[in-house]
Parts: sequence; C-alpha cells; structure tokens
Amino acid sequence: MRGRPLLYTDYEADQALMNTGSKKIGLAFLLIVALLIPFQVIPGIGFLGENDWLRLFTTVCIFGIGALGLNILTGLAGQVSLGHAFFMGVGAYTAAWLGAAEGPLIGLGLPIWIWLPAAGIVAAIIGVIVGPTAVRVRGLYLAFVTLGLVFVGIYLFRNWSSLSGGAEIGREFPALEFRLWKSEEPLVDFTADGPWFGIDFIAEAKIYYLLLALLVVFVLLAKNLQRTRVGRAFQSIRDRDIAAEIMGVDEVRYKLMAFGISSFFAGVAGALLASFLSRTIPERWDLFLSVQFIAIVLIGGAGVVTGTLLGSVFVIILPRVVEDFSRWVAGYVTEGTGLFVWLADIFVSTGSGDFGLINTSPGVAPGLSTAQFNQVLYGLLIIGFLIFEPLGLYGIWLRIRNYWKGWPFTY
Repeated sequence: MRGRPLLYTDYEADQALMNTGSKKIGLAFLLIVALLIPFQVIPGIGFLGENDWLRLFTTVCIFGIGALGLNILTGLAGQVSLGHAFFMGVGAYTAAWLGAAEGPLIGLGLPIWIWLPAAGIVAAIIGVIVGPTAVRVRGLYLAFVTLGLVFVGIYLFRNWSSLSGGAEIGREFPALEFRLWKSEEPLVDFTADGPWFGIDFIAEAKIYYLLLALLVVFVLLAKNLQRTRVGRAFQSIRDRDIAAEIMGVDEVRYKLMAFGISSFFAGVAGALLASFLSRTIPERWDLFLSVQFIAIVLIGGAGVVTGTLLGSVFVIILPRVVEDFSRWVAGYVTEGTGLFVWLADIFVSTGSGDFGLINTSPGVAPGLSTAQFNQVLYGLLIIGFLIFEPLGLYGIWLRIRNYWKGWPFTY
C-alpha cells in the first residue's frame, strides 16, 4: 500500500520474492547494469567491460553459485562445513570424465547439457553418502569431519592420474560450448569471438553472459528454497535442533537433504570453474578454496541470498583492488613527492632495502606478496565480522537502510 510498504494483507504478499517496490526497482537496476557492463557504455565504470574485469565478474558468478550451496548448508541448516572444495572437485572431474575429449585421459566427449547437470548430481549423491557420518556430530566435530574430505579428495585426485592428469600437471576440461551431441559442430561456442544475436562479442563477454544467466537461475532456486517447507525445516534445525525434532521435523532427513542440495550447487560450480579455467591441477581443490567460501558466507551474511552475492563480489574483487592499490601506492612512493609519502612507504616495499607490509617487487623486496596479504586479510575480515557485525555486509546494508527509513528520527 502507498506509504506503508511493509504492510501486508495476506501471507502470499509477505512471502513474495520481491515484496516491495524498492526491491523490484533495485533488482531491475542491477540487472541492467550487469547486462551493459560488456558494452562499456556506463559512465565512470566503462573499464569494467575490459577482458580482465569480465573474467573477474565471470569468476564472481561461478563462486556465487558455489557460495549459494554453502549458504544453504551453513546459513540455513546451520551445519558447519569445510569440505566445499571436495565437492567442487568431484563436480569438476565428473565434467572431465563425461565432457572432455577422448584421448590419453578419461573422457567421453559428451555435450554440456549432459556433463553440467551430471556434475551436480554426482556431487549430490556423494554428499548424501557421506552425510550420515557428518550428521552424527555437531559444531567443531562436524567441521573436522568435512575438513577430512578435502584431504581425502586431494589424495584421490592426485593419484587417479588417468582422470585428473596427475599432481602438478592437471588436464584439459570440456569447453563452454553447446552441442546436441558429441560429434557435431557446436551450435553456440562461448569461447570464440564472433557475432551473437547480430552483435559482435568477445569470448569473455559470451562466457560472462552465460555464467550470469546460470547465476540468476541458481539464485531463484536458492531464494525459493527458503520459502518452502524444506527451507523452513532447515531454519528450525539451525535455530534449535532439539525443539525442531520435538515439533516433528526429521532432523537426520533434512540434514541429509541440506548436504545433498549444497553438494549439487558445489558440483555445478566446480564443473563451471574447471571449464572456465580450461586447465587446472588437482591441488586447486584444496583447503584454501573452502576457506574462501566460508569467507564469502560470513563476510556477506549467513542465511541471506543477497549477503552471499555481496560476499562473492567482495571476496573475488578484493585481490584485484589490493593489487591495483598497491601499484598506485608504489608509484606514489617512487615519485617521492606528497604529504603522505612516509605513510605509503610503510604500506609497500619497493626495493631490497625497503621494508613494507606488501611486497611490490617479488623476489627482491621484503614483505608479504599480494596473495599472502589477501589470505591474512580474509582471516582478519572473518574475525572482524563475527565480532562486530555477525550479519556481514548485509547487516551493514540493513543499518544504512533502516537509518534512512527512520530519518530524521533515531528510534
């Protein structure tokens, strides 16, 4: 109703995906911006349509899909998991087994409409198989159980060389192209430059649009899951599992469902990531990858789809921002003119005798590399958000929104 946007007269209106006009306008605006990015026509941010930035945004879409799965397991169902990288690896090598070309390594050469869903299904089946062991424990013990999956996975992936290509070597993964069957020419090749719907696109733009469309589909799946009976059962287990079981919620069944659904999202994300990278090694699916997804969920806001997307953008774009900022600071220090040169010199090291926090001359200057600094920064951000803002970036947005809704009043 006009002037009273949070007044609902029926349950259906309250549970709508976009239950306010501001949400609909905001979503439409973000989608328009996302669609226009490759055209480089948006004033002030046209550079985001360059190849390297498009690859970053494509990675955001892939990690967003995987993070949505972890958010279902951790944010909705309340189950701590450090094994997300294992299920992504399962999805990646399922895609390689079914979709990669036949040759010295295992590969059937099947099209994407077979190997992509299969990657999620196989990961989901394995998630349900290992689920009974995981659901018998809680909290820290559950984290240790899922952590063990990562090390088991790396061992299997390294030693199954006929599938993975072997440690530190890796293999080629199926390309992002659509074919009706394996021996035919692709109807749509997302990895090649050329016309698309009458417009010339570079390959990076085609892949970006493909992954953006898949992200929208998985966002709708995750958002709708929250509104179903299954989603409400997940949340009741998260909030008070004993009370939920007393009220008739089958705890074991719904925990297994949470593991299966989360593993499906992870398997699809792993297959997409491996295909996007084209070639990767078994060590890619390690503990740090799982930690990245934990960081996405906690920094963005656990249990909220919007928070998961915010966390994905933040975690993936942050290394690029840190790298560009470090280069700018290094140039500022090298020039030696400015009021804050002394402060910038503390932040970066530019030579063998220059001590700074971030090393801009690898192998020469002391200090942390950009990758090492990002790992430290992830840890500090996780600790900071857990202590000061448990709802993450989404919680910060809520504070800003509520402030402006109540302005000029402070209560």
